[in-house]
Amino acid sequence: MDNAFENVLNVYRQRMRADADASASIPREEFHLHRDDFLLAVGEDAARFLNSLAIGLSAKRIVELGTSYGFSTLFLADAARRTGGTLYTYDNVERKQAYARERLAEAGLAQHVEFRLGDALELLREQPGPVDLVLLDVWKDLYVPCFELVYPLLSPGGVIVADNMLHPPGTRPQAAAYRAAVRAKPDLEAALLPIGHGLDVAVRKVD
Repeated sequence: MDNAFENVLNVYRQRMRADADASASIPREEFHLHRDDFLLAVGEDAARFLNSLAIGLSAKRIVELGTSYGFSTLFLADAARRTGGTLYTYDNVERKQAYARERLAEAGLAQHVEFRLGDALELLREQPGPVDLVLLDVWKDLYVPCFELVYPLLSPGGVIVADNMLHPPGTRPQAAAYRAAVRAKPDLEAALLPIGHGLDVAVRKVD
């Protein structure tokens, strides 16, 4: 990770602190009205884990479902640069991806990323495979349908990581439904890791 990466990472750190302060002032029952205004990131521990995982897998095709403002995108794009791969990142909010594009350009990583704007359930039907690593970090009611679309694309030894398996508590029913769907696939081995907000990591078995 070079100086350009670290400079952009510091921009994200500052924004996360500011957004955490701003969001704390909003009543919980109103938060859903403002959720697209805030950088809801996986956290630095989870992002560094994903970066190391992608590099360790020598991942050539990486799919990120949920660009948001691009925090995890930064780490996955750095991994794609190191592996000679491509990151495909999906979101349906234009201003979020526009912000992410600017930060990735500042970090010198834009050439390693393909931004897909729109409904992931439609756009994923055009996703090229095989895919070596997937990060699933969209709204939780989309976890299972997105999983069912990316699962057939997963390469042998490929990995799907899902965020928010433990926190926030209000999404635990959807998280449990996702884990059940993953564990119903006989060729996947999965484990829940207490990293960040809780990461479910599923690996496709190699024949």
